[in-house]
Amino acid sequence: MKIHEYQAKELLRQYGVVTPRGIPCFSVDEAEAAAKTLGGSVWVVKAQIHAGGRGKGGGVKVAKSMADVKSYASSILGMQLKTHQTGPEGQKVRRLLVEEGADIKKELYVGLVVDRGTQRVVLMVSSEGGMDIEEVAAHTPEKIHKVAIDPVLGLTDADADDMAQKIGVPAASVPQARAMLQGLYKAFDATDASLAEINPLILTGDGRVIALDAKIDFDGNALFRHPELVVLRDVEEEDPAEVEASKHDLNYIQLEGNIGCLVNGAGLAMASMDIIKLYGGSPANFLDVGGSATAEKVTEAFKIMLRNPELKAILVNIFGGIMKCDVIAHGIVAAARQVSLSVPLVVRLEGTNVDLGKKILADSGLPIISGNNMADAAQKVVAAAKGAH
Repeated sequence: MKIHEYQAKELLRQYGVVTPRGIPCFSVDEAEAAAKTLGGSVWVVKAQIHAGGRGKGGGVKVAKSMADVKSYASSILGMQLKTHQTGPEGQKVRRLLVEEGADIKKELYVGLVVDRGTQRVVLMVSSEGGMDIEEVAAHTPEKIHKVAIDPVLGLTDADADDMAQKIGVPAASVPQARAMLQGLYKAFDATDASLAEINPLILTGDGRVIALDAKIDFDGNALFRHPELVVLRDVEEEDPAEVEASKHDLNYIQLEGNIGCLVNGAGLAMASMDIIKLYGGSPANFLDVGGSATAEKVTEAFKIMLRNPELKAILVNIFGGIMKCDVIAHGIVAAARQVSLSVPLVVRLEGTNVDLGKKILADSGLPIISGNNMADAAQKVVAAAKGAH
């Protein structure tokens, strides 16, 4: 789960991370009022969407007068902001963050991720803040420094100081940087985050260390432990089909292809997408209905897939272990009838009660194409998608 920059900063402040003063806004009037409340003579008006690269897309503006605040807030609110992370369609801006201006002397990068190789949280820092860290990694990897954090010890003073010094934090500011890095790690650990990023972390003219931006993603599997985080979710920033799927406990991710996939089990779902690609097709989605899908769940899954205007065919690939093939067959038939299925449907069943399941499909009178195995089913659904009009 992702949250907005202003929400991430509110969270980090609880752990001692210093950020600029700022106020979230939902209207132009609120933006003007926020600037007046903050005082000063320079403000930053920032679009709040779940994507990076906002500045390059015109979503971050420095205002030097109240007239500028009003003008920028008016132009950014409601705009379809396009960045390298939103895709060509962009993302509508519904929220703003108005912040006090900052005296930026140097921009740095700080990030925390879970490294599966070391099975630890890794702190990454770079002197090249404000840039896409992927570009830094690709062209100047020597400018990225990493340390794996011992989960028992946490981020030690020595490691925090070492990372700060490696990216050019002056000696007088190292204690502030240490507190900031350790606070960021404590927030990451306490909230079951999967990513925490400050880009840029700035050094000001008077030597202060401030998180000018903040991004935090959380592990969705741990959200049951954090009701205080769940309320921060902004479903308007998420794919509508994925939001609808989550209401029915379906694991769904929209992709760019035209072959819908309905599978039980994440591993089998990944293999199904791979074999579709192998035979020249392109998956329209990842959809794991889980090990105990009901007819109702299958029906909702069909409805969600059929919302995709690019859909040309559907592959149902079920291994009946916990879920019996006859139960899923009844669900497929019921779903196909309820949604008035208009694209070719290829079904491959294997496992418990497979013969009964196949008989139910055959006796349904519906134009269901049976796949004998995964390869056969994949070839048939690719052919069906290419022949669909």
